[in-house]
Amino acid sequence: MIKRADKEDANVLAVLAIQLWPDNDPNGLTEEFLELLEKKNAACFLKYISNKPIAFAQCQLRYDYVEGTDSSPVGYLEGIFVTEEYRKQGYAAELLAECEKWAKEQGCMEFASDCELDNIDSLRFHLAMGFEETNRIICFKKEL
Repeated sequence: MIKRADKEDANVLAVLAIQLWPDNDPNGLTEEFLELLEKKNAACFLKYISNKPIAFAQCQLRYDYVEGTDSSPVGYLEGIFVTEEYRKQGYAAELLAECEKWAKEQGCMEFASDCELDNIDSLRFHLAMGFEETNRIICFKKEL
């Protein structure tokens, strides 16, 4: 079963998300999800197997320029995660489909995402899901 997350699911999302973004604070993630779930331009979806949350996806609308797109807003996959024992069973594809459906309902004509240059698993997932690569960049910063 897939359900759209609400405020009561913020901690469940954080427990899954900390596995995707381990450099974050679990309590901070819970707070971020609480704020995010209040916004109309964002949605999170949870996948359950036998009442156990095993995966999530987070999507938002982006109004600024998104690499390779021609419209605005653009639906954007901010994060997607399936616990290891449930991978390669199509659950990420199901979650992505929910995000895309939500973006269409918001009037989006395009859907985008990104991944780190060295995240080969994510690159393969995106390509398998019909995304096309639009650009590769290396970002820089400098202390002033």
